Amino acid sequence: MATASTTSTLDVLRIRKDFPILNRKVNGQPLVYFDNAATSQTPQQVIDVIVDYYSNYNANIHRGVHALSQEATDAYEQARIKLQKHFNIPNAYQTLFTSGTTHGINIVASGFAEILKAGDEIIVSALEHHSNIVPWQMLCEKTGATLKVIPMTTSGELDMEGFDAILSEKTKLVFVNHVSNALGTVNPIEEIITKTHQVGGAVLVDGAQASPHIKANVQALDVDFYVVSGHKMCGPTGIGMLYGKEKWLEKLPPYQGGGEMIDQVTFEKTTYAGLPHKFEAGTPNICGGIAFGAAIDYMNAIGFEHIAAYEHELLTYATQKLQEIEGLRIYGESKHKTAVISFNIGDIHPYDIGTILDKLGVAVRTGHHCAQPIMDFYKIPGTVRASFSFYNTKEEIDIFVNAVRKAKSMLG
Repeated sequence: MATASTTSTLDVLRIRKDFPILNRKVNGQPLVYFDNAATSQTPQQVIDVIVDYYSNYNANIHRGVHALSQEATDAYEQARIKLQKHFNIPNAYQTLFTSGTTHGINIVASGFAEILKAGDEIIVSALEHHSNIVPWQMLCEKTGATLKVIPMTTSGELDMEGFDAILSEKTKLVFVNHVSNALGTVNPIEEIITKTHQVGGAVLVDGAQASPHIKANVQALDVDFYVVSGHKMCGPTGIGMLYGKEKWLEKLPPYQGGGEMIDQVTFEKTTYAGLPHKFEAGTPNICGGIAFGAAIDYMNAIGFEHIAAYEHELLTYATQKLQEIEGLRIYGESKHKTAVISFNIGDIHPYDIGTILDKLGVAVRTGHHCAQPIMDFYKIPGTVRASFSFYNTKEEIDIFVNAVRKAKSMLG
């Protein structure tokens, strides 16, 4: 996480040239894209990789002896190694390709359905995305386990004393996001992991919102599972990654049956393939995996320290500008947060603000952000969420703030 004293060295104007979509207009206005927490934009370098795949070596992988299949297999497996190195994963076979964060979470939840029993307890945090709540509720219904919740504070942080109060030797699993998608809060996952391991539990960290800003080191964290989505990291949609400690990946049963995940099949018995293929049934998103690797290369070439420092500058600047607007309230005021600002203005519905901003060419997200428990905590229907990336500028923030002022004057 960047600090206020950190100074960025990004050539943002040069970087923006890599993103063709930033040249377009919306409703006659230059696009200001502040919906990066929902999905990031894709640079030309990654688009070129996608076009190259379908133009030159589109083929199914692993089972073909012909040149195209071997080329596609090599590119796909090289992308797996890129992810392994980026997240400091011990072995490539612990790097599982998924369709995204939700898929990765459900693989783990499905596997633990055969491990948990009545009387066991699992813990989620109050700051979770629905994708890190609903699968665990379903798991409790199947197993008889009990779901407990780490409470949150009015500043949008986790109440760690509350966590200590519910953590016990009955705790088998803890699920927490690295960064809140709704508020941008960076959670103390190191502390959560350490304390959970002390009582014999395992931890899954949802890294979807952290991965565009923070280069997670899964070995240093000692986390049991870590999940991410490619489309949050300048990659395509429909691709993601699940990391798991080897002992857990060996213990969990396959998530789906089909081709690729088998060793031997007879009508009497089927044996399963080793890792990672045990969890990768069927034809994968080959092009997506290759493009995800290219996106990782692109972001690493810029440097995550530079990205974090620059985005912190944007966050600080936008926060100061928005706080000058009378009646505007920002939700989530942790000192440790990524470049996300959720806010409302008086009693104006966030949807109405978002609609006017769109007319002015500014793209933001409005609603509950798949985090209804957070909105219930604040007793609001939702927020306007502006989320920034390393290709955004302070000039765009000025346009955005002026558009918010205009929306307020029209709706207030």
